[in-house]
Amino acid sequence: MKKLIFKALAKINKAVLPSYTKKQLDLSKAYKLQLAIIGWRVYVTKNALG
Repeated sequence: MKKLIFKALAKINKAVLPSYTKKQLDLSKAYKLQLAIIGWRVYVTKNALG
């Protein structure tokens, strides 16, 4: 059940949140909000796969 919820969240994240990898964002120059979005996407992806 938990994995199913995170898979749905991952699809929503992909559709709504920006992809900083495609924009080649330098993490050392990222703003706090950008880092928070990256962290959230990593958390959701990790739980969707694991």
